[in-house]
Amino acid sequence: MLSIAVCDDEILQCCTLSKRIQEILDGMNIPYTIRQFYSGSSLLREALDFDILFLDILMEGLDGMKTARIFRQKASDQILIFVSSSQKYVWNAYDVEAFHYLLKPVNDQKLKTVLQRAVQKIKRHPREYLLIRWERQQQKVFLDNIRYFEIRSRMIDVHGTEGCFSYYEQIRVLENQLKDKGFFRCHKSFLINLNRVDSYNRQELLLDNGERIPIAKRRYDDFCQKLLTCMRTNGGIL
Repeated sequence: MLSIAVCDDEILQCCTLSKRIQEILDGMNIPYTIRQFYSGSSLLREALDFDILFLDILMEGLDGMKTARIFRQKASDQILIFVSSSQKYVWNAYDVEAFHYLLKPVNDQKLKTVLQRAVQKIKRHPREYLLIRWERQQQKVFLDNIRYFEIRSRMIDVHGTEGCFSYYEQIRVLENQLKDKGFFRCHKSFLINLNRVDSYNRQELLLDNGERIPIAKRRYDDFCQKLLTCMRTNGGIL
């Protein structure tokens, strides 16, 4: 399912663009979700993953270019499409690896062409994700953005590059969803992304953000084997 965000401080324009995107995707028979945001700060507060972000530049408070720079620190791979009434920032868009720069008023055919190209790029380079139920809706969470899951009874805490949030799920269901996807349950309370492990010993793992996660003694040998397999798969060892 394609996940799209539209951010514009002009509510009417935000709603109009979202509706036009919706009509195009309906015509392409592509399942999707669209979230609307009316400020850069509200977008950045959300610990969510999007495939495509449509972002206005001339916004009150945190403008679109500043929002994009912060967004890129958290999400390096997502497709970013600027929408602006001014050509002034076209060259700045390269600094944040924008996919395209659309001028308002956005031409319908141009929007359709850019959106089709973005969808094709995503299809060529798909990212694995989980679909979880959070805040009364199905939400896509990219696996490469997750550092680890912390298990607290029926509650799962998701610790990712964009922050932490919680949802209800059984650990057996989660483990089944993540089977052969580079995750390992190193402790009864932790399920970690092997690609995020920087170093380890028999007592704990050190993740790429400096966090330390305990490892159960009885799981250590299995962990070493799984990590070795993961490194070979991703080209980290010959």
